[in-house]
Amino acid sequence: MEHLLLSFASVMQNILYILLAVIVLLVMITVHEFGHYTAGRVFGFKIEEFAIGFGPKLYSRKKADGEVFSVRALPLGGFCAFAGEDEDDGDPAAFNNKKPWQRIIVLVAGAFMNYVLAIVLIVAMFGIYGQPSYRVEEVEPAAAAAGQTLEVGDVILSLNGRRIYMATDLMKSIDNFSAGDTLPVTVLRNGEETELLVELVSDGNFTNIEDTGTLLRALGLRALRSVNVREGFWGTIGGSFEYSFRVAGTIFTVLGQLLTGKLGLSSLGGTITTVTVTANAIRTGGLNYLLMISSFIGVNLAVFNLLPIPALDGSRVIFTVIEWIRKKPLNRKVEGAIHFAGLIFLVGFAILVDVLQLF
Repeated sequence: MEHLLLSFASVMQNILYILLAVIVLLVMITVHEFGHYTAGRVFGFKIEEFAIGFGPKLYSRKKADGEVFSVRALPLGGFCAFAGEDEDDGDPAAFNNKKPWQRIIVLVAGAFMNYVLAIVLIVAMFGIYGQPSYRVEEVEPAAAAAGQTLEVGDVILSLNGRRIYMATDLMKSIDNFSAGDTLPVTVLRNGEETELLVELVSDGNFTNIEDTGTLLRALGLRALRSVNVREGFWGTIGGSFEYSFRVAGTIFTVLGQLLTGKLGLSSLGGTITTVTVTANAIRTGGLNYLLMISSFIGVNLAVFNLLPIPALDGSRVIFTVIEWIRKKPLNRKVEGAIHFAGLIFLVGFAILVDVLQLF
């Protein structure tokens, strides 16, 4: 009986983590759409519906001006539907009848709101727990015998002049350097910042951003552990922006390595994988990891939505800029077909990378 109760408690706990992960994703998407909505209202765009979620309506309320607010059954999406968004409409308040610069602001506003929320979450994370960095857990015996600079317990604050937040920061600090090269490193040792020089044990030539084995070998280490380091007020604010830029840079690194074949599709994940990873992060690290993964998702959504991929805001911005330059739009039906094809591709791609996680 006791075993059954423990199993039931474990199942309920896992369900709770999954629900929290779904809520995180839903909040991020809703904030994105609310950015479009707010900018649209400011410039007088006609909004047909603002929806939280997809699928059948669970709740719907229509305002006097015809605008509909709805809550839908599938909590993994949402949308802000503007009148005349993919077609010509005689209404002056229709999306495509508004000035190009206004449309561009409305399109970019979603990503901007995601980034703003991500910054708020990062500031909260840094303020409560401190900035992420790495502590040396184990040194290679051969490296220690040779007088390797790094010692167990050292927290690596910066390497080769680069502030360290993520493993990718360590990689970029020694990328393309060779064995025997000496680089400056700042560590927190016994509670005090200490300036050192570290000699690379092997070359810093990485296969991809997942090649942590090469990183450890180059530094003469066996293990690193993620830790948090508290900074002052201004260090927290400045570090929050720097950290967000590093996360954004990682996205472009991943895309570049995907296109060059250095990284496989199995390294990515769609909606289901995102929910799973978020749930596991919350289970492992509590509020700290919840803030971290939420901010990471926020920056990802901001950057990804501005990419020039059909159906995404970035692609719509490009079409609007072309219209602005030409003084007339491209064929609306052709543009709509391109965005629809892009949407099908993105949905299919998200399903594919989720399926690949099963193998």
